Amino acid sequence: MSAEILATPDTGAAPVGHYAYDQVDRAFLHDRVEQFRDQVARRLSGALSEDEFKPLRLMNGLYLQLHAYMLRVAIPYGILDSRQMRELAHIARTYDRDYGHFTTRQNIQFNWIRLEDTPDILARLAAVDMHAIQTSGNCIRNITCDQFAGAAVDELLDPRVHAEILRQWSTLHPEFSFLPRKFKIAISGSPNDRVAARFHDIGLVAKPGRHGTVFDVFVGGGMGRTPVVGVHLRDNLPEEDLLAYLEAMVRVYNEYGRRDNIYKARIKILVQALSAEGYREKVDAEFAAMDRARYRLPPETVAAIRARFGTPVLDAPSDAADRLAEARRTDALFDRWVRTNTHPHRAAGYISAVVSLKPDGGIPGDATSAQIDAIADIADRFSFGEIRISHMQNIVLGHVRQDQLHALWQELGRAGLASANIGLIGDIIACPGLDYCSLANARSIPIAQKLSARFANPALQERIGDLQIKISGCINACGHHHAGHIGILGVDKKGEEFFQLTLGGSAGNDAAIGQILGPALPEDATVDAIAHLVDAYLVHRTDGERFLDTYRRLGAALFKDAVYALA
Repeated sequence: MSAEILATPDTGAAPVGHYAYDQVDRAFLHDRVEQFRDQVARRLSGALSEDEFKPLRLMNGLYLQLHAYMLRVAIPYGILDSRQMRELAHIARTYDRDYGHFTTRQNIQFNWIRLEDTPDILARLAAVDMHAIQTSGNCIRNITCDQFAGAAVDELLDPRVHAEILRQWSTLHPEFSFLPRKFKIAISGSPNDRVAARFHDIGLVAKPGRHGTVFDVFVGGGMGRTPVVGVHLRDNLPEEDLLAYLEAMVRVYNEYGRRDNIYKARIKILVQALSAEGYREKVDAEFAAMDRARYRLPPETVAAIRARFGTPVLDAPSDAADRLAEARRTDALFDRWVRTNTHPHRAAGYISAVVSLKPDGGIPGDATSAQIDAIADIADRFSFGEIRISHMQNIVLGHVRQDQLHALWQELGRAGLASANIGLIGDIIACPGLDYCSLANARSIPIAQKLSARFANPALQERIGDLQIKISGCINACGHHHAGHIGILGVDKKGEEFFQLTLGGSAGNDAAIGQILGPALPEDATVDAIAHLVDAYLVHRTDGERFLDTYRRLGAALFKDAVYALA
């Protein structure tokens, strides 16, 4: 990595919120597409077998699922612009079944792709500076980031520039393209964890230090078959050592991680086997032996990358907040939406708006091509053309003038995107499950839809308050059920779909793994069980107490009785 390369002039203005590609980047993507076009042609002709083709397609984000190919498109650190968003809408309309699915890795998936169309899709993505590289395989996956980065009032440091540095460092890394298992990194710049840093292979929290940017480092977190809350590896890692230290961390994993058992291949197993101190000693030894000058991240490189990020001009009128307050006083529905679907902004007169992709009875994370186009248009009009994908499977418009928020909300309503449920029981996370995924044991989507319909009443949702339901169709936990206040895991019992409940999970600063409540239940009984859990919570909570707080105060017995006592 060099500042000279990163600072290559580009012909267009930098997009707000993310890194602007140059001709070097674009030439690389073009060559990569043409390489894969040849590989697809050889697969279609029979010159390549599926076994030979599989690692090649996975390197380009192409999965073979139950009914069709699925293409997972990277959205680095969850940020894209309206031009890119419109291209995703075109792909959904032209090559899929008119929708896309936004994921917990801040990516988008298209679930009905024809193999022969894939090179053309990748070429269209490349034309708008997008790709599907490293969205699959045993490599470093998409770097995820706080959805309010650069906007949040509680942020200590904007982590997006460092997320881009990590993206460049990890892309086609010669040592780390064939790790023992997939590897996930998240970065935040807020003391309030909105990226599930403690549930990642590596979690980073950026903050100002005495002599510049520093990072707190977590390692060995993860969900899946063996859920683990990551350990705090070190504080105050200097910016200049960021790449060297992460290189040492992943090298130790690459050398000592297990390759004989896929279920024990993640770094969380290695950290447990060595102990946190044992792993730290090996990392420190590798770090000390490295050519630090070669891996040093100099300030001029950071500055060169930062210069490739567009910056919004925040110039709200002085009465913006007053005009928002007046709109809230005169429109009760809008006021409800503002209470749930906005986040405080660092700049006076601005606010961040969260667009729920969880309509009543809908499929979490899905958006039609028309809705994707509408979000692009709304972003152009109200938020500098910048769009963010959250790991909660929603959309964020980061920089909205408060005096324009009511007009934005009206546009969302016309697009069917004005659900007022962020952070509430209707804001359900769910993986695609057995409707699509060949690994799943049960369908996640139908039970998510039933729960959404069951608790559709907005007043009831607000009365219940902060309650996160997360659903996975199998033990791989793509729906993050271990971190749900209420987690739901689909299991197979003699060919029938059942669902196991866990309570008490959290992905925040108080990270915790949900505990199994009792025997798995059929789908409809699970929906009823969650209603009973909510009823018990409403009866026994104290003023202002969240579901998670009530569970932690009273323990599992009360809630277990609410579900199983009458069974």
